[in-house]
Amino acid sequence: MTAAPEDREERLRRWRMVLGADSAESTGCTLAGRDVAMDGALTALYGGGKKPGGRGGNERSAGLGASAPSVARWLGDIRTYFPSSVVQIMQRDAIDRLGLSALLMEPEMLEAVEPDVHLVGTLLSLSKAMPETTKETARAVVRKVVEDLEKRLATRTRATLTGALDRSARISRPRHRDIDWDRTIRANLKNYLPEHRTIVPERLIGYGRAAQSVKKDVILCIDQSGSMAASVVHASVFGAVLASMRTLATRLVVFDTAVVDLTDQLDDPVDVLFGVQLGGGTDINRALAYCQSKITRPADTVVVLISDLYEGGIRDEMIKRVAAMKASGVQFVTLLALSDEGAPAYDREHAAALGALGAPAFACTPDLFPEVMAAAIEKRPLPIPDSEVPA
Repeated sequence: MTAAPEDREERLRRWRMVLGADSAESTGCTLAGRDVAMDGALTALYGGGKKPGGRGGNERSAGLGASAPSVARWLGDIRTYFPSSVVQIMQRDAIDRLGLSALLMEPEMLEAVEPDVHLVGTLLSLSKAMPETTKETARAVVRKVVEDLEKRLATRTRATLTGALDRSARISRPRHRDIDWDRTIRANLKNYLPEHRTIVPERLIGYGRAAQSVKKDVILCIDQSGSMAASVVHASVFGAVLASMRTLATRLVVFDTAVVDLTDQLDDPVDVLFGVQLGGGTDINRALAYCQSKITRPADTVVVLISDLYEGGIRDEMIKRVAAMKASGVQFVTLLALSDEGAPAYDREHAAALGALGAPAFACTPDLFPEVMAAAIEKRPLPIPDSEVPA
């Protein structure tokens, strides 16, 4: 079946956009109007891997130029011609391919950028070197991403964990007002008396009385090495959400070779993020030793280690420490990543060792995190995606 002429023209147009100006003769396609501007934006980024401001030959790209104004104009162009999801990919590629990190320290460029989690990670890695004139703009960019994440994640997280906390607090001798009738009836269906059309409950199931008291302690222990940037952003948002729940006592600890407790900043995840220093080495054992020292109720504590498990400290001591925490009753969760991208490169030997202790290491998306925490709180098997179980 022969394609309609308009379909063929559209395919040629797309191939021309993909292949660049050098393909104009072979495709027989000439761009016009909006397509010319789109092609220019793509050419500036993907045309031959040029450095900013580079020239030469018939390479597709003339680069973006080594100045904030030209980059800011380019950012404005791609936001005009491409959807937000594509814009974010192009921004990341520009930072990686063209070495534009330094320009992110200029306010006029930050004002033009499309905020996303990966941009926040880049800004955090640059935060110590930022001039004061840029820091407020950078905070505004970070705050927008954080607020968007909170809107997406907070309500579901609170609802899921509130249910888990209520279920974990059920007692077998409840007062009348605290009886969970649905579960009580289901548990006693075998005691149904047909002649009386009623159930005789042998066992009552109810909720605990201290609805507003702290029921569980949660410690988020976050690796702040550069590869964990997206995980740090999501974990900081979740930390703030968990800290807002009265029935949880939440502690947030970040580490590289040093350990920093950011719990007192959890009321504002933006402050948490600017307290993070991405990069550096890794000493997981030292971080877990600090977390272990803060545990006062092991049976009611959940420790979440978020790390790619590349240990720069004492490997055997790290494993022994996790084993000791689990033996004391702590629920220990190991996340290789807390992001939408899946598992990064990670230390498979350490992941296998933790798995052997009953603390399997796996990557977790932000949407799955509430279910993982609910399972840990209720002390039931974690909902690990099959594709994420380390080999």
